[in-house]
Amino acid sequence: MKFHARPSSTSHLAMLRTAFAASVALVALSASAEAASLTIGLSSSVNSLDPAQAQVVQTDLSTISELYSSLVTRGPDMKLKGDLAESWAAVDDNTWSFKLKPGIKFPNGEALDAAAVKWNFDRVKSPDTKARNKLWFDPIKSIEVVSPTEIRFITDKPYPALPAQLSMFYLLAPKWTETHNPILEAMGTGPYDLVSATPGDRIVLKAKKDYYGAKPAYDDVTLRIIPEAAARMAAVEAKEVDLAFDIPVADVARLNKENGLAAGWIDSSRMMVLKINTLKAPLDKQAEVRQALNYAVDKKAIADAIYAGASTVSACQLVSPQYFGFNPDLKAYPYDPEKAKQLLKAAGVSGKLDVELEVPLGRYLAASDLAQIIGQQLSEVGINAKIHEMEFGAWAKKYAGGDLGNMALTGQAWPTLDADGLLSLYDSSNPTSYFKNADFDAALAKARSTTDVNARLEQYKIATKIMCEQAPDLFLFSQPTTYTHSKGVTWQARGDEWVRASDVTPAK
Repeated sequence: MKFHARPSSTSHLAMLRTAFAASVALVALSASAEAASLTIGLSSSVNSLDPAQAQVVQTDLSTISELYSSLVTRGPDMKLKGDLAESWAAVDDNTWSFKLKPGIKFPNGEALDAAAVKWNFDRVKSPDTKARNKLWFDPIKSIEVVSPTEIRFITDKPYPALPAQLSMFYLLAPKWTETHNPILEAMGTGPYDLVSATPGDRIVLKAKKDYYGAKPAYDDVTLRIIPEAAARMAAVEAKEVDLAFDIPVADVARLNKENGLAAGWIDSSRMMVLKINTLKAPLDKQAEVRQALNYAVDKKAIADAIYAGASTVSACQLVSPQYFGFNPDLKAYPYDPEKAKQLLKAAGVSGKLDVELEVPLGRYLAASDLAQIIGQQLSEVGINAKIHEMEFGAWAKKYAGGDLGNMALTGQAWPTLDADGLLSLYDSSNPTSYFKNADFDAALAKARSTTDVNARLEQYKIATKIMCEQAPDLFLFSQPTTYTHSKGVTWQARGDEWVRASDVTPAK
């Protein structure tokens, strides 16, 4: 893999936008000109269509949600509602019962009943699957098929967040999966069928004629992979794409002045950080060195410059006020370069401290610009950050494979909006935590072991305080969800990053 640094250039973006718009105007028909078709522009590739291996909400999980059913789902109003499940309830502290819609079948005739649901959970928990999502469901001790339309989840301890967590669990056809590769193929009971998938280019979907839920507004959907922000904007301006995301905040006002276009932003649940590999030298031993990183960076100034104020500085934690479990007692590390130098000196650091800074491109807003500015500020306190830029999909495989560099620019979020899920990313049993702290793990375990709201909040206070002090991240700020779309479509902006064609309708 070739690493390279690529400084941003406003003139380059403008030229690219102009050239792209001119070319597509000559050869492209507008997706929005066809009432039955919709084209969405995504900033990064879909890495897997297998629900057991998918973790990125805006791309992988959003696409999977069009193809497969889940027991419950979270709508644009941020409320949970049934999908395959008609209802659910806690039977006791450790048991949840879900009643399923009867008669749902996969296109090949297999029944999507309680037995199929159990098979999917057994698959995820099997070591043979090597599911990236296994940790999400570790609290589930066993599953009981009560009848074809009722299933019960028995947990080892109270798990109040289970219904919300199940909004991220999608259901494959057991027999079909035995003879197909679900990473590249799909056959589900969602609102759309997979027509084709071209890696790095596009995914084409067709509305399912016999879908059991509300009929989607669009018969044909294309998900275009357009990594360059300027190219995504140009595609919308040229009427080749109806809806696109991750556009520079500075372009929102300009796009709103364009005829037939709308643009905006909403504060998201995703917190940007420099994730630190606390298991790799030289950032592995002394928390003071990692604290120095946090003092060395002026988060507010960077957020104002890059995001034009459309962001909130992290209060020394991953969890934002949108989440259950936010710790109101914590405050952001202030910008204090002198304090950073003092901490480094006290830790025995002399001369320049060399560290790697990995920057995945095509996933996070203005990632290259952020890395360059942060790298410059770190250099002012004696930290030499060597920036390595790479395509997001390649970085994600490196990260999942236990090969994280010293630091990486990344965004952390959890669609359940519960601290349990977000903080579990740093539980030492998570292979991508790159952080081991027994007291932190214990606090999370205690929070999961009770349904008492106040007791859970107290444990999350302990866990977030430990993270703030141990600094496994350079805490930055929330990433705004930015978008632009044709006025020919209606779409409700949401801060949890789900991008579903089934949530888009033609404007009236």
